[in-house]
Amino acid sequence: MFDTIHEECGVFGIFENRTANVAASVYFGLYALQHRGQESCGITVCDDGIFRHKRADGLVSEVFTREELDKIGCGNMAVGHVRYSTTGGHNHNNIQPLVIRHIKGNMALVHNGNLVNAAELRRSFEMSGAIFHGTSDTEAIAYSIVRERLTCSSTEQAVERAMPFIKGAYSCILMTATKLIAFRDPKGFRPLCIGRTHDGAYVVASESCALETVGAEFVRDVDAGEIVVIDKEGLRSIRTNCEDKKHICIFEYIYFARPDSVVDGVSVHHARLKAGELLAKYSPVDADIVIGVPDSGLDAALGYANASGIPYGIGFIKNKYIGRSFIQPDQNQRENAVKIKLNAVRESVAGKRVIMIDDSIVRGTTSARIVRLLRDAGAKEVHVRISSPPFLHSCHFGTDIDSEENLIAGKCHSTEEIAQYIHADSLGYLPVDCLSELVDDRFGCCKGCFTGDYPIDISGAGKKNKFDEKIHK
Repeated sequence: MFDTIHEECGVFGIFENRTANVAASVYFGLYALQHRGQESCGITVCDDGIFRHKRADGLVSEVFTREELDKIGCGNMAVGHVRYSTTGGHNHNNIQPLVIRHIKGNMALVHNGNLVNAAELRRSFEMSGAIFHGTSDTEAIAYSIVRERLTCSSTEQAVERAMPFIKGAYSCILMTATKLIAFRDPKGFRPLCIGRTHDGAYVVASESCALETVGAEFVRDVDAGEIVVIDKEGLRSIRTNCEDKKHICIFEYIYFARPDSVVDGVSVHHARLKAGELLAKYSPVDADIVIGVPDSGLDAALGYANASGIPYGIGFIKNKYIGRSFIQPDQNQRENAVKIKLNAVRESVAGKRVIMIDDSIVRGTTSARIVRLLRDAGAKEVHVRISSPPFLHSCHFGTDIDSEENLIAGKCHSTEEIAQYIHADSLGYLPVDCLSELVDDRFGCCKGCFTGDYPIDISGAGKKNKFDEKIHK
């Protein structure tokens, strides 16, 4: 796999007051969220309590042909999911939506996030006779809700009771025969928002860009700890588990979210421009052109150029037609992968001192290859600037940073040593103290992968490795 941070998952749901082609709406919503997960996807439709679904490995456009969408047909509700996983992710049972059939009725669950107590929950359920079919955290969430549902009067009450036992990051949409229920963990690690179409349908999605794809206007974000229930009576909220302060993952703004999304009231595009401006302030360098590594480095590069007065240019062309099947395990193919995915624009960089803006450095190997592309295209100097601080710690809430041993900045390497390793003339990171300037000061962000200071206790997180596979959603 490329030496980069990989996407999160994306969730999408729709509730209509009539029978409609909801599968098509979810299809377009998932298309807008494809950047959050490119390994597998799925859609489940509810038609008067009857669930029909399709799940498979592949991109949305590969899995859902017109014929497949026609098969799952129309209904008044549907949920969908795009997924990214780490090692061992080709277990079909981990593909969402997760459909559960139990004595109180059917439900379909989609989940973005990662639990720190998944192993503890799983062991508890297995000791009481539960059988797990996959290795994802989503099953632990589902079992937690089903257990509570047996002794309470409604599914939303079951969710309310289960949430205190579920520790970590989760932004979920749950569909029953009559309701769409969206809920977000009390820290609000991962985004979730609500929209409404002109004909009154409610839409829930990971990002606001997906709302616009189906013609829905943004209504509001789901608050941290909030449960939103949507049914024929309209929308209502349960706030029992809400806390005073959010801790959304700061990397949503730096990398994960699409730049045209607004997450918790903050424009992702604006946050990245600001990151570039701060980089220019704290890591200035004389150069002839500022370029960004597509896609998340582009906005930060523009911000750097605006603040520094150095011209902004197009330094790379990205091949957008590379599917999952392109990434092969052969070493020689991995060496050539960056050359196929990215091409340097020689006319922009030849003979020039170049400032290259990227969102992060993980192991350093891909950064070295990208710098080499610029060198081969004739760049006179290459100065690398990173729109985030150095990764020093693992992430336990869904981001694919799970081993401090593999982080180049976590191996006691100085900035100068990393610059030498990636063959850059200089290297600069965004100072960690600047992260709060990227977002609204009214709420906090999780910066644990940079600081090691996590908003919740992570003492049980390492036990996840006892699973047959290690799955991050």
